[in-house]
Amino acid sequence: MSTATKPNHIGHKIGRIRELRGLKQESLAYELKVSQQTVSKIEQSENVEDQILEQIAKILGVTPEGIKNFSEEAVFNIIGNTFSDNSSNNNNYLCTINPIEKIIQLYDEKVALLERLLQSEREKVELLKGKQDQS
Repeated sequence: MSTATKPNHIGHKIGRIRELRGLKQESLAYELKVSQQTVSKIEQSENVEDQILEQIAKILGVTPEGIKNFSEEAVFNIIGNTFSDNSSNNNNYLCTINPIEKIIQLYDEKVALLERLLQSEREKVELLKGKQDQS
């Protein structure tokens, strides 16, 4: 009994290419004007109608033949043979700062600063009231 997928299972190939492209089933469904469940059924199907395959290929940015001939092993071989670690080269700098988290942090700092300023102004008012009462 083999657990390997059939080599020409078009649905699995569509699903894998979609994942490699960073698309969710919902996004593909929206582009195809079908439900997410329909996309799921397509990805479970061994064969897909040519017309649907052409639409999916266009959305994924590949040709129908590219889907039919897709080989995950070939993709990873290409990546493995062309990727090199240039850690000393800063041309490939990847930003690790989440801008939304940074904005929230700056906002929190601003609120804290304004609260300290407000407290300082309250203390000044209390001091002035104290001096006025003494007069």
